[in-house]
Amino acid sequence: MSSFLRPAVTGQEMTEPSRIAAQYRAITSHLAITPPVSVVIPAMNEAENLPYVFKTLPEWIHEVVLVDGNSTDNTVDVARELRPDVKVVKQVGKGKGDALISGFAACTGDIIVMVDADGSADGQEIVSYVSALVGGADFAKGSRFANGGGTDDMTTIRRLGNWALCTLVNRKFGARYTDLCYGYNAFWRHCLDKITLDCTGFEIETLINIRVVKAGLKVQEVPSHEYLRIHGVSNLNAVRDGIRVLKVILKEKAVSRSARRRPAAFSVNVPRGETS
Repeated sequence: MSSFLRPAVTGQEMTEPSRIAAQYRAITSHLAITPPVSVVIPAMNEAENLPYVFKTLPEWIHEVVLVDGNSTDNTVDVARELRPDVKVVKQVGKGKGDALISGFAACTGDIIVMVDADGSADGQEIVSYVSALVGGADFAKGSRFANGGGTDDMTTIRRLGNWALCTLVNRKFGARYTDLCYGYNAFWRHCLDKITLDCTGFEIETLINIRVVKAGLKVQEVPSHEYLRIHGVSNLNAVRDGIRVLKVILKEKAVSRSARRRPAAFSVNVPRGETS
């Protein structure tokens, strides 16, 4: 799905190669793709961080979908000032999982990228995720522990917990992950037709990672570097959220294949929340 760009024809009718080239979206001077890319950013009171987040996003992305979790600061105003064409979804429910589900429903791109709003993710890495997808993967999973990845924001306890939970998922579901609890991921939109997303909290990232494996989708890990949150304080609690992730893992092991195919409690194909 990649192609080299050709110079546009000026002052005359476009040739067939030039017409085809015009349909592609430039990534570099030598690489272009045709699938439109949507970036979903769940945010609550992240006005100070959005300038850093938006600055790293590539110019060639198709759209940015900001899911506002009822912010009390000027998160939405800042987002619109930075990117006038941003699509804002007002979150109806609560939790990161609910925000992502709402964002997925509002996307129009063929590829969907999940990016946190705290400044910990480098938007320039999106090209690596997209490359993995156009190269044949269904799901491009970010990993801080794959060769070339890294993290500036993980305590020893969190690192051990992530390793233990990741090892458990690999053994129980036949996955080959090096990282589990990381929210920087990308996937083809058609993946949403093959998995059910029915949790509202932080553990949705683990749920997605498990269900793409259970659905038989092709997963490719992408090395990623996690930076420190720029402003504000994280709502992450290692013990509380670790227990929630563990519960998801144990529940998924017990869920039958037929039960997994039942209609989702939160459909990603139905718009949720006011979009503007």
